[in-house]
Amino acid sequence: MKVRNKNVNKAKESFLRFKRLQLVMILFLLLTLMLFLVQRGLSYNPDDIGLELLDTDALASEKAPEGDPVCLLIWQDDLQGENTRELMEDVLGQMRVPYECVRADGDINLDGYESVVLAVTNLGVMGEEILEIMDWTEVGGRLMLAYLPMQNGYLDMISHRIGISSVGSRYTDVERLKFVQPFMVGGEGTFNLTGVFESSMQISLDPGSELYLASDGEPSVPLIWRFRSGDGYVAAANLGYTVKSFRGFYAATYSLLGDAFAWSVINGAAFFLDDFPAALPYGDDSRIREEYGMGFRDFLNQIWWVDMQDIAEKYGIRYTGALTETYSDETKVPLPPNKDLSRYQYFGRNLLDAGGEMALHGYNHMPLVMRDFDYRGGYNAYVYWESVENMSSSLKELVRFGEDLFPRENFTLYVPPSNILSEQAREMIPKEFPEIRAVASSYAESGVLYSQDFCVADDGVVELPRIVGSCIADDTEKLAALSELSFHYVSTHSQRPDDAMDTGDGEKYSWEELKSGFEEYTSWLYGSAPSIRSLTGSELAAAVQRYDMLSVGQEISGGELKIKLGGFVDEAWLMVRLSSEPEKIEGGSIESLGCGIYLVGAEEPDIKITLK
Repeated sequence: MKVRNKNVNKAKESFLRFKRLQLVMILFLLLTLMLFLVQRGLSYNPDDIGLELLDTDALASEKAPEGDPVCLLIWQDDLQGENTRELMEDVLGQMRVPYECVRADGDINLDGYESVVLAVTNLGVMGEEILEIMDWTEVGGRLMLAYLPMQNGYLDMISHRIGISSVGSRYTDVERLKFVQPFMVGGEGTFNLTGVFESSMQISLDPGSELYLASDGEPSVPLIWRFRSGDGYVAAANLGYTVKSFRGFYAATYSLLGDAFAWSVINGAAFFLDDFPAALPYGDDSRIREEYGMGFRDFLNQIWWVDMQDIAEKYGIRYTGALTETYSDETKVPLPPNKDLSRYQYFGRNLLDAGGEMALHGYNHMPLVMRDFDYRGGYNAYVYWESVENMSSSLKELVRFGEDLFPRENFTLYVPPSNILSEQAREMIPKEFPEIRAVASSYAESGVLYSQDFCVADDGVVELPRIVGSCIADDTEKLAALSELSFHYVSTHSQRPDDAMDTGDGEKYSWEELKSGFEEYTSWLYGSAPSIRSLTGSELAAAVQRYDMLSVGQEISGGELKIKLGGFVDEAWLMVRLSSEPEKIEGGSIESLGCGIYLVGAEEPDIKITLK
């Protein structure tokens, strides 16, 4: 019996070993299947994306026409007047304020206008008409001075009527801005200026003036204020900076005119990771090796991407990656495909499974330009494309590469390498790639960059500029970010994985410093605008479409602000400055952003806000 039991036990052991081996094989097959599914892109559902792009035909048919002009923009035909006129045309147009322009030395008729904006260097060219404007203001008109004119007898005659008690004889430098009281979203503390020049007139304000912005220093110079002139309002900007990154300051100044004012905004924040995923470099990076004791690839896996995901989870960010197939300098067809896919699949699936999105960046990192493009002495490592056909072929190869990697991803967004894009390529993209609905390039207007504004171009492509272009925003980017938050209620940020290398921003900063700078920006953004929507690139493009289609009509009477939206499709967002708190709203939702500004989510084209 003992022998028999022994044989039975051996049989049982063999059977159990076989079962264990089967279990291991089954687990192995399951893991293999899971890896296959991840690589084939089947774990991400693009239907999760909320805001969808509108058809191009709808954009043309639904866009609201401009109404009758309610603002008169008076400008002087000199350099300062012309620059300010162009800036205020941007501000008024994008705030949906119908306006008309007239030269300061021409015939000025104020009949039918609700507001006047002055961009006049020498009030003497207007003669006594400036006094007529002041009389018009005091009986209920609204007057904005986009910059202070030079000191002369005419300015002296009206200074007490625009909230000034004394005027100096010269302009002075302003190196730092100081918010005296909140009047812009995110507007607290001080901000440095770059390119400082004699920009602001030395003045003192009347005690009845409400000061919002001043220079930080002694003596402090008033920069933006409001003054109640009779039954009307005067708002003045003594800034002198008439560049794109300051438009939000002028928009905020205009919004101070009156007891209530509404303007259309985008309401969205998007974060781009250029060259991610990409053919990441092998080898060492000296600073990374010194600080972390590992090569750059391991650093990206174990440190950088982990940190980026932690920040995204903390603030609710969904990254938009910009796919690059190879880092070769090949620009002649046929272009060899990249067959090393594992890194793309790993990082790409991580990004998509977290609710992110994939955009097109480039077959390689050669901007789509030909030999007639002027790099202005820079970018010596870049190779020209020989023809438009070759540029098109590079995008076709990138699209094939992306669709093979992520077959369920919709590639609707293009990000130009180094934010450089030629006119020929820009014209080619919507013609040959109608699935590309938006281009995300540069907010800055400098050098050879393809500079953009938040709008829908005539060909239906959404222009989607990135305001901040690195982990650590410089002073110009900080001011632009602040400005756009109050102007469009929008934020766009881009960075690259190799910013951490010693050949990029990592030459000046460690990754810990770069990460800290990125967190500082995101903390400021969501602390200043906690209600701003975190969107992917294509969702933000869809928000820009809806913003671009709107017109805004408004009337305040009897304690009610009535807003009528033209071009309303399914949603719209507005900023409203109110001098008293709202009691209720019909046709939408309302939320305080502080500083007297409210965010209105329109659910219907007709909105009524009852004030306390």
